[in-house]
Amino acid sequence: MSDAYDYFRAHAITAVRKARALPPGRGKQKQRTVARVYHLLSKEAALTPNVHHLDDFRAARRLERHISR
Repeated sequence: MSDAYDYFRAHAITAVRKARALPPGRGKQKQRTVARVYHLLSKEAALTPNVHHLDDFRAARRLERHISR
């Protein structure tokens, strides 16, 4: 396993936990989408170099910050 895989996986787990803590609604759906993105990034990072996924990761982080406001 690569470090990128572990890093993305940790973010996916954290995002899922945040989603579980939120009340039902739009914010919870968005947080679950963020978790899915992190999960997909972790799968891709396990197979290929992760340099190409940095923009996707940054977009997911921006969305996650927007949700928590």
